[in-house]
Amino acid sequence: MTELFQIMEGQPVMIRLFDPPLHEFLPNTEAELSYVARAAGVPVDRVRRRATELNEANPMLGHRGCRLAITYPEICEMQARAIFGAAVEAGRTAPSKKCPMAEIMVPLVASVGEFKIIKEIIDKQAAAIQKEENVNFEYRVGSMIELPRAALQAAKLAEHAEFFSFGTNDLTQTTYGLSRDDTGSFMADYKAKGIMASDPFVTLDEDGVGELIKLAMTRGHSTRPDMKMGICGEHGGDPTSIDFCQRIGFNYVSCSPFRVPIARLAAAQSALKAQGQPVTETIAAKPRVPTFGPW
Repeated sequence: MTELFQIMEGQPVMIRLFDPPLHEFLPNTEAELSYVARAAGVPVDRVRRRATELNEANPMLGHRGCRLAITYPEICEMQARAIFGAAVEAGRTAPSKKCPMAEIMVPLVASVGEFKIIKEIIDKQAAAIQKEENVNFEYRVGSMIELPRAALQAAKLAEHAEFFSFGTNDLTQTTYGLSRDDTGSFMADYKAKGIMASDPFVTLDEDGVGELIKLAMTRGHSTRPDMKMGICGEHGGDPTSIDFCQRIGFNYVSCSPFRVPIARLAAAQSALKAQGQPVTETIAAKPRVPTFGPW
C-alpha cells in the first residue's frame, strides 16, 4: 500500500474498506482447513464448524461491507492502521516530506448510525498513528451510496461523510432486485421485447438508478455544498454512463484498470459535448473477463 501512495505522488488516494462477505475469506478444502487450524493453533473441527457458521444463504445481501466492521471492529481498525501507516511511510520518502491524502470509502452503508460508528473507529486510529509517529496528516472519510436507503438518507449522511462514491453495481442490483451474476439467462429476452434498451449492469439506468443518484446528490449538496461525488463500478467505463455522469456534475469516475483508457476518452468527449463541440461516438470496450463480482 505504501507503493500505491508513492506512485500517486502526492495525489489523494481513495481506498475502499473490505466489502466482500466473510465466506469469501474462509477455507474450503480439507487442506485449507488444516492449514488455518495449524496456523491458529486450534483443532481442525473447530475451524470447520466456524466456517459452516459463517456461511450465508444470500451473502451479497448479508454480512458484508460496513456490517463486518460493526460486528468485528478490529477488522476496520486493522485496515485504518494499515492505510494511515502506509501514508506516513510514503510521506517520509516523498520529496515534499508531506503525507499523502487518504480518502477512505465505507461500503454498503444503509444508515447514519452505521457510518458514525465506522468513522469513529477510523478517526481513533488516525489519532493514534499521528501520536505514535509524531506526524500530522489530513484524510477524508466518505460513504459509498450503494443502497436505495442510503440515497434517501443522503442529507443526513452528508453531515458526517466528506464525500460520496456511488457504487452503481450494487445500487443497480438493489434498485432492480436483480442479481448481477444471474441476469444473463433472461436479459436478451428483455431487450428483444423492448422492456430494457440495454443491460442495466453495462449501461446505467438513468430513469431509475439515475434518479436515485440525482436525488442523493441534491440532498447531499443541501448539507455539504462542496461535497465531492463520483461513481465507482463498471459503469465508470461505459461511455453512455460517463456522459450521464458529466451531465449531472460528478467530480470523477472510477472503473476497472483496463477500462481506464476508454473512460478517459469518453469523459473528455462528454466535456466537449457540454461545450457544444462535435465529437465522434465512442464504443465501449468489451471486458476481457465476461463476468465480474457483484461489487
